[in-house]
Order: sequence, then structure tokens, then C-alpha cells
Amino acid sequence: MSLDWLPREGGLKDHDLWGDEFIGGEAPTVQYELKPIINPKGETVEDLFSAWITLDNPRQFNSYTTGMVKGVISGFHRASMDRRVVAVIFTAVGNRAFCTGGNTKEYAEYYSNRPTEYGLYMDLFNAMVDAILNCKKPVICRVNGMRVAGGQEIGMACDLAVAADTAIFGQAGPRHGSAPDGGSTDFLPWFLTIEQAMWNCISCEMWSAHKMQRMGLITKALPVLKDGDSFVRNPFVITDRYVEDGEVVYGEFERGDKARAAKDFLKSAEYDFSRLDAEVNKLLWTFTNLFPGCLIKSIDGIRMKKKFFWDQTKLANRHWLAANMSTEAFLGFHAFNTKKITGQDTIDFIKYRQLQAEGHPFDDEFMEAVLGKPQE
Repeated sequence: MSLDWLPREGGLKDHDLWGDEFIGGEAPTVQYELKPIINPKGETVEDLFSAWITLDNPRQFNSYTTGMVKGVISGFHRASMDRRVVAVIFTAVGNRAFCTGGNTKEYAEYYSNRPTEYGLYMDLFNAMVDAILNCKKPVICRVNGMRVAGGQEIGMACDLAVAADTAIFGQAGPRHGSAPDGGSTDFLPWFLTIEQAMWNCISCEMWSAHKMQRMGLITKALPVLKDGDSFVRNPFVITDRYVEDGEVVYGEFERGDKARAAKDFLKSAEYDFSRLDAEVNKLLWTFTNLFPGCLIKSIDGIRMKKKFFWDQTKLANRHWLAANMSTEAFLGFHAFNTKKITGQDTIDFIKYRQLQAEGHPFDDEFMEAVLGKPQE
């Protein structure tokens, strides 16, 4: 029996909230691009796409400015509302960094000592994480380089991650005047053991892509360096298991002469992301051949566990992070922002603790005592 007799409104509605005002442009920005789905034979699938949301601030390691946060929110909403989009690829320009978090220059020169302003900024940041977690498409983080601090947090909000084996992962919070409360304290205990999550959050150590794959934080680490016509693994990272001083070592960074040689190689090496992109296409093809409704319900069922703790803490964290902009964050971001002047990117932590133990008020004298001095 035909149902043609039922009344139906014609045409398709546009559910996107934004136009192009937050996408593209010449300032540090976010790019949005639709790329066709490719089948295993290398053929283009008609009218089906992946949406690529690309951070475009390579001069500052793809750190996000306030405008870029708006661009990410806009991009994820646009992809979510586009019926032709199978999945979202969240990545960045260049071979050095996916994202190193919030733009420290903007933090130091505008937001520090302005807690109300930073609270408004955190409302946008929280909306950015929500945009990723609420996107009605699978989200793949294509990690092309460093994924650090807030970059690590928005990366963990994604559903899957594949990385260049030159990428490093970690936090910057307690070392630079903040806490990783933009998602890391919520997400890391789901990815790692509670003790590994604890150490990763507070130590500010950088961990390799190989280590993160072994520990379950990412799906796969792939070589992107070429030596002639051949791909080679990142020489800066130990990729074989062996015993050193009674320890089993894998995924840690080389030291000494090997580390220096590896750094020299990385400076001049050719980067080729074709194997990383082939893995992305493989994931996209898998998504394309699944029922879309069942797929996103399955994804939301997993996301729900991450969202539970994120939603419990994001508002309280917003208020603490805003208040902290007048104390430790003020010092931490200014120290980092003036490292070319002082030669150091952190405060004098010993002096800080000594003054605090004396009960010294947090005033100009206190701050001057712990911040670095200009080099002569």
C-alpha cells in the first residue's frame, strides 16, 4: 500500500547554526573541508564525504585562540548537521603539532588577571568539548604531531585516534600554572590505569605515540618519516623491548648520543603522511559500511561514560580555572610567554614555596620574586 496520500512538507531544512564567519580567513583559524569517501580500490564514492576540521595556527603549534575555539564549535556542528558526512577528521596543519592547547600568548596578555573574562572563555572551551562529544558522526583525531595540554584534552574527547609516530602526548598544567581540568582529569582514568592517569596528569611528562598505543590511549601509531623511498620509525623512540638496568623498555625516548642523532635526523627528514591517511581511510570505509543509526547509538553509548564525569565537573572546573587566572596561572602563563626574554619558561618553584611558607601575601613583590628576570 502506498503512503503517498500522507501530507509531507517538501524540501530539506537547514539545521546549521552558523555560516562561514568562524571558518577560514588569514588569522590563526580553523579550516573546514569535505573530502570524498574512498573505497579500497581507490575510487571515489559519490555524494558521501568526511568532514575535515583542521586547526591552522602552525606558527604557534596549532594552539587555539578564542576565535579558533568558535571555529571548532562551528565546524563540529556543521558536520553533525550535514546528511552527507559519514565521519569527522579532527587534525591540524603541518608536521610538528596537532595542538598544544590554549594560546599562551593570548592567555598571558589578555586573560591573565581577568578571571571574569577567562570564565567567559571557559564557557566557549566547554562548548568546544561538548561539540565533539555531541557530534552525531564518529570523530577521528588524526594526530600529526604534539598533542599536549588542552590539545590532549580535545583529542581525548574524540572517539578514535591514529597518530604519526613522531607525535608526543602529555599535560602542561601544574608546571605552567593550571590543572588539566579541560578533560584530562575526566578522561584519562578511562584510558589508562588510575595510577598511570595520576602520574600523566601531574608529572607533565611527554609520552611517545608508541607508548600511548601500547597503553591504549590511541588506536595506532604509524611511521611518517622517509629515508629515501622507505618509511622509517621515529628514531627518537625505543620501539623494541629489551632489558636495560633491569627494566623492560618500550616506547620511551632515547638518551645520550642516540637522542642527539635522532633529533638531527628529525630536523632534516622528509615527512610523508600517506600511511597515516591510509589508516584514516580504512576507518572511514568501515564506518561507511555500517548502519548509521546503529553506529552513532553505539558510539554515544561509549561516549556516555566519558560524558558522565565531564558533565559532573566542567562547571566547577570552569569557576576554579577562572579564579586561578589571578594567581598561579598569571605566573605560569607569563613565565612561558616571556621565555625569550628571561631564558626560562617556568617560575622559581623553590622561591614560590618558601614565600608561601612564610605566609607572604600574593602581591607584586611576591610575583616579582618568582618570575624570571630579563637576560642581559
